[in-house]
Amino acid sequence: MDKSTVAIFSGGLDSTTMLYDAIGEGWTITSAVSFNYGQRHKKELDYAKLTCSKLDVKHHVIDLWSSGLTGALALSGSSLVSDTEVPDGHYAEESMKATVVPNRNMIMLSIAGGIAVAEGAQCVMTGVHAGDHFIYPDCRPEFVAAAGQALVLGNIGFGDIRGILAPFIESTKADIAYTAMILNIPLDETWSCYKGEDIHCGRCGTCVERLEAIDEALMRYRHDFLGEPVPVDFTHYADTEFWKTAEANANR
Repeated sequence: MDKSTVAIFSGGLDSTTMLYDAIGEGWTITSAVSFNYGQRHKKELDYAKLTCSKLDVKHHVIDLWSSGLTGALALSGSSLVSDTEVPDGHYAEESMKATVVPNRNMIMLSIAGGIAVAEGAQCVMTGVHAGDHFIYPDCRPEFVAAAGQALVLGNIGFGDIRGILAPFIESTKADIAYTAMILNIPLDETWSCYKGEDIHCGRCGTCVERLEAIDEALMRYRHDFLGEPVPVDFTHYADTEFWKTAEANANR
């Protein structure tokens, strides 16, 4: 059976691993879709463009910022689309709720779904994972299932859309980092940091999660491939120690 999908692609670790893995599993990526929704920086879009060029995947960048949507969403106080400071720390901390952008995934899935129908793709693929469930309601299995059903019902008689795929929905961030190592994905060609400075800050929620996950994945890799060369994360971080303190505080 032909397998075709539109991939929601941020240029981060999760969606980059998803894209490489999907291609390896025989999926036809009709296009990858990235979004400028007025987030604090556009560095992730540059990384998305780089990977799509490398993998020869058609790349759409949807500009939601100029539509005025960012200004409307900024009323929520989300630190990703307003002047509210991006908090440092672990996602398990209450302060991380400041990074929630209202209904972000529904907006992105809906637009990607329209593109999938237009391109004749069978589904939309998203890289949400189990680590997102705690803080982001639009990354949970029940939401993805309901959004997939809505996508199918809203396009009956048009194309062959069959729903939303979230291959990492039950995977941890460490599982994804481990998969990236197995697939030999250059981690330094992905961007995760919310702050968008010259290098990853190492302190915001997504940097903390990334460093924690890569550390766990490396330990697993050393165990499973004893004696083999260990992958190296060539990503530059301003702080490579803070995540350990954040993790310890979150586990108290």
